[in-house]
Amino acid sequence: MAPAGGPHCTVAPGRYVTKVGSNPTYNFGIRYVDGEPKVTVVIDSGQSQSNRGEIAVERGRRDASSVIHAILARIPTIEVDYDGEKFSDWNLPHRVFDAHIRAGYVDGEPVTKNSIYRSARDSNQENARALMDLSPISLTNGSWDATRKSHQGRYRSALESEIIGVLADQSTTRPEPNLSGGARVDPVAASVKLDKKTMTALADNQRDELSKGNYDSILKEAKAAGNDVTSASKLGLGAIPPTLEALGGVACSQIIRSHVLSFATLRQLRFGLDAEGDIARRVVLAALGIVVMALANDELYIRANCNLVELDYPETVLDERYGKKRFIAPITVEHAGKLLEDAVAYATQVGELDWHGQVFEVQGDTSILHSATDDQSGEGK
Repeated sequence: MAPAGGPHCTVAPGRYVTKVGSNPTYNFGIRYVDGEPKVTVVIDSGQSQSNRGEIAVERGRRDASSVIHAILARIPTIEVDYDGEKFSDWNLPHRVFDAHIRAGYVDGEPVTKNSIYRSARDSNQENARALMDLSPISLTNGSWDATRKSHQGRYRSALESEIIGVLADQSTTRPEPNLSGGARVDPVAASVKLDKKTMTALADNQRDELSKGNYDSILKEAKAAGNDVTSASKLGLGAIPPTLEALGGVACSQIIRSHVLSFATLRQLRFGLDAEGDIARRVVLAALGIVVMALANDELYIRANCNLVELDYPETVLDERYGKKRFIAPITVEHAGKLLEDAVAYATQVGELDWHGQVFEVQGDTSILHSATDDQSGEGK
């Protein structure tokens, strides 16, 4: 892959915060590329790439115009309903074991007491049938019931993906990110300074729409100013001169996207059936992983200032025993959808699979929704 603007353009990797500080940084590291150790940066993490594929599947399930809508719409899923706003195990970060699901209700009872959910939660690698019937993505893309005091379900992801960049400057193993200039032009006035009463009134009028941190900071500054005036920049008023403070993009000589679908991981799963039935269900999960991969590849939307283009067809390799490899044609969305359709049909015959688009509906606890803020955000996606 390459920057869409050309080799001279930088791209913005995902940002991270280190344990020893609060300032964001990039994930630099050494990788073995083209036979040599190279200084690289993680442009899009495995978790982020996984989420992109999951979101694409969720859209395809809902969009009748999708080329593989028919088979995607048959996949079982869990939905949490917050006053009409719905979230599913395809977009909640911990999938079947997500806190939003565990805090919800089914028919007025806590979901953790529901027999269907409990059966899935009590599943394990020796018999994961109930979990696959309720939330198959939790097996393909991994899940961990981390807060449960015992009998925690732990399923590692069978599909791992990431995008990395090889830094153009290989002269140091401690690269410094470029800085980005930020500015704001206010056509009404370059500077707006208000007294305590006016500032407080404006903040109070917008209090429901301001984050608590921003609101408290505005009032604190207004109070500290006493009888003087203070800048209204935190309310978005006035200009901000250009400054070089934010993390900018990085220059890369190569950008590589990779996916690994581990059949070895899927082979650890059993479903309480005979050998043929267990294998048939594993094939469905493998096909589902290929669908996620194909849909993730189909759209190059990463984040702001990270526009990428493909330079060639992807190389698709099937690793066989004893170092042998089989190179196969690139897998399109249509191919992946047909593979999943055939796998589901076979597992329906021999693996007691019954996928008809069933949705396990959970009523979300509205106290969570009413307490939600966007004061903090995770790694850039």
